[in-house]
Parts: sequence; structure tokens; C-alpha cells
Amino acid sequence: MPHLRHNFHVFPGLILLLICLTAQAALTYWGARLLKARWARLALYTLSAVCIAIYCAGYLTLFGQIYIRFSSPLVTWTQAAALLLGVCATGMTIVGAAVRSIPFRAERRTALRAAGAAALSTPALALAFGIMHRDDFRISEVRVPIPGLPRDLDGLRLVQVSDIHLSPFLSEKQLGRAIDMANETRPHIALVTGDLISRLGDPLDACIRQIARLHADAGVFGCMGNHESYAGVEDYTAAAAARRGVRFLRSENTRLRFGNATLNLVGVDYEPFHSIYLAGAARMMAAGCLNVLLSHNPDVFPVAAEQGWDLTISGHTHGGQIGVEILRHNVSPARFYTPYVRGLYQVDRVAGYVSTGLGTVGLPVRLGAPPEVSLIRLCAT
Repeated sequence: MPHLRHNFHVFPGLILLLICLTAQAALTYWGARLLKARWARLALYTLSAVCIAIYCAGYLTLFGQIYIRFSSPLVTWTQAAALLLGVCATGMTIVGAAVRSIPFRAERRTALRAAGAAALSTPALALAFGIMHRDDFRISEVRVPIPGLPRDLDGLRLVQVSDIHLSPFLSEKQLGRAIDMANETRPHIALVTGDLISRLGDPLDACIRQIARLHADAGVFGCMGNHESYAGVEDYTAAAAARRGVRFLRSENTRLRFGNATLNLVGVDYEPFHSIYLAGAARMMAAGCLNVLLSHNPDVFPVAAEQGWDLTISGHTHGGQIGVEILRHNVSPARFYTPYVRGLYQVDRVAGYVSTGLGTVGLPVRLGAPPEVSLIRLCAT
């Protein structure tokens, strides 16, 4: 397989790393001054060292995307457990230092400690729930209204499988269950919108074997995700999938005929955030056809709308992977880098759909962003 590649979001990640390290150092200094017992200070120093190691490891694996060739469940689950430990240890340090610094009477301080313990246990329980339910796949059906849609395309069913991340966090058996769910929708077209694996060393061939089980009247098509790019396996993926009847569209199009109507399906490779989006893609559009674009990165949607694509289908965000509903607005980490997190978006006569995908990255957690197989139904307006 080709050599490893690295993510281009290195410098924003480095800034975040420096902020975390500075905050941890300040917290350690403050906590050590408040803690009188030698064993307590030693415990604080140990936890802080663990946190610092976790921050650095998180930078290398999540921002630097420096993938290791050896990937095992033990390594990956240990990393996830260490991240959770770091978060909890930091929170416990904050609460403990705050309790000691507040001049309350002993009984009030005891009550405050109990309240702090309850507050810290709630996110831990929520994370445990998210870990246990990370593979609760569902079918998400969405109707996409398209003005002037030809009668022979009205009701067309497109099933989308995205962000699989076959890895220690998602087994081939679990993926097979999702593929069976997709086939039960009896789609006209099956789509795979990138991120088959998380890192080089993950079972890419097994993933290809499973997506080749997708059945659709007009065939199975896909586009490349950022993890194929980082691992340097785009060419291998395209060739291996083609041998099994799955066609990855890499800045190319295919025309699919349904009765008297034609759907022009176009796929592009992953385009990094804030790059020049869809350069040259407009030339692949076809007059008199329904033009559908596959792009792993949903941030291309405004450019796709300007170019005149009727529908853009994406993934990448995992729906934030962890989301909270506040005042009818979904708040998730993905909103820090794109406004297109999950679901259907429309601008005038054009539409974009973003799937929450199947797998996870970083932490094996799904909260408020359940994994999904997306069934997209086209409908005339």
C-alpha cells in the first residue's frame, strides 16, 4: 500500500494543544498550592502528567492524523479509555480545588463535594451509554423535494452508507448488519460516501467485501473520504472495489437512465476544509439531466448550489458524534468547523443532505447523533 499521508489541519490543532497544555499547567500549579497532603499533591502531579500525555497523543492521532501501521483493539480501546480518564481527572481536580478554596463550614463543604461528584458522574454515565449504543443503527428516511423533477425520477430511492470506519470500534459483523438494513430498502441506487476505515492497518478489504453486498437496480457508487486520503489508499480502494462491482467516482460522472429520464451522478475526492471547492466540477454537469454530486465534505454545499447541482450528498461530520438539543438547536463539536452537520439543507431550488454515518473516530461514543443508513427519496414539487 502507498505511504502514509498527514492531515493539513496541523497548525490549528497545535494551537488547541498549546491551550490545553497551558490550562493543565495552571490547574496543576493552583491545585498543588491548595492541597496540603503530600500524597494528594503526588496524585495531582500524576494525573496531570497523564492528561498532558493524552493531549499530546490526541494531537498526533486526531489532528496530525499520524496513523500507525499496527492497529489492534487493545491499542485503540486503551487510547479511548485514557481520553476518558483524562477528562474525568481534570474535572475532579477542578472540583476538588474549588471545594478546598471556598471558605465553607465542614458540613457545607461535604454537601458541595457530593454535588460535585454527582455532576461529574453524569457525563461519565452518559459516555458509557453512548459507548454501549454506538452501533444502534437506524434507517433515516428523508424526502428531498426537487422542482421540475422528471416523472420517471419521482420516488427514486437512493440508499447512502457513509463514514463506516471499520476498525476496533466497528466490527465486520456490525457493518454486515447495516448493509442488510440498506438492502431491505430496495434502493434504485446505492451510495458509499467515504471513510471506509480510520487508519492504515484497519480491515479495508473486509469493508470492501461488505459494501460489495449492497444491491441496487442501477448499481453501487461512491466517493473517497478524508481517511482514504490520509492513509494513502485511494487508488487501492478504487481498484479493489471495482473488482467487486463498486465504482468509486473520482472527479468523473456516470449517467443512469430511468425510463425517459437521466440522472447524472458525479463524485469528487475529499476536498479539505477551506480549500478551493469543486474546481472544474461544473464541467461534469449535464444539461437536461438531474445532476447529483457525491462529496464527502459537506462544506462544499454553497459552492455546489452556486454551480447549479440539484442535490449534493455528503457525510464526514458523524452528525457531531455527540450532540445536545438546546432550544430546538442541535449543538455538537462539528458545528465548530461547518454549519452543515446533519440532515437536509436547501437553498432556493437546490438541496444538500448530510448523513451521520455509521462509525466513530476518537471515542467510540454516539450521543444525540445515532448512526444511520440514509434512505433518500426524490420527490417532485
